[in-house]
Amino acid sequence: MHGHTPQAMPMLSRGKHRNPSKGACFMEFASYLAGERWSDHPACTHPLLAGLARLVNDHTTDAARHRLAALIPSVIGLTGDDPRIDVRIALRCATESLPVVAHERQLAMAVSILSAEHVLAQLDDRPVRLEERSREALAQVPDAARWAYTFGRGVRISAKGFRRYAAPNTVQLAVRGIAQACVPDPDPLLRDLLAGAVEDCRTLVHPADAEPAVDAARWADACRLTGSPTA
Repeated sequence: MHGHTPQAMPMLSRGKHRNPSKGACFMEFASYLAGERWSDHPACTHPLLAGLARLVNDHTTDAARHRLAALIPSVIGLTGDDPRIDVRIALRCATESLPVVAHERQLAMAVSILSAEHVLAQLDDRPVRLEERSREALAQVPDAARWAYTFGRGVRISAKGFRRYAAPNTVQLAVRGIAQACVPDPDPLLRDLLAGAVEDCRTLVHPADAEPAVDAARWADACRLTGSPTA
């Protein structure tokens, strides 16, 4: 598939499917392409990135979900034990969602940004310096930013605690918040969120590698098994 347009594209659908004949979600299709058993929790992808992909798959509209398919090969092989992976995914979700989600979610996302930046500094053994993307996101919602700075004074979260609790909660709130946001079309925002998280993970896991190639025959076979139409 890599390097040319595939002859068939998967017809992705919401939720979990018992087998390919019942349909496929983003991560189930990835599991098949990776040569694993059929699952929406395959070992080929970092658990939090896979969780983000499932949420984006399920919160994207039926009309736009097929546009996620081109990203499927990019999540294969993106896994590892680096604790920064979870933090980077959460930070991406918080910064991308903060400007568009409802006010009550903005407060949570602003706190998540500051917490993620603190944990990254802790993991890198350096002073806390907000990255440009974080500064720009917070600048768009000054009230939420001020509240988050006030709330965060004296509060410190460990890297372990952030990975276990804050990171997955941030991912869920961000995706749901974007899907429910008062914007004309949230679908491209959700796709860009997933694509950005993939790139963040790739920088940590395979800093010099290109996107993995996927066997065209296996791609076509997966499309056939899931009942996907030819392009």
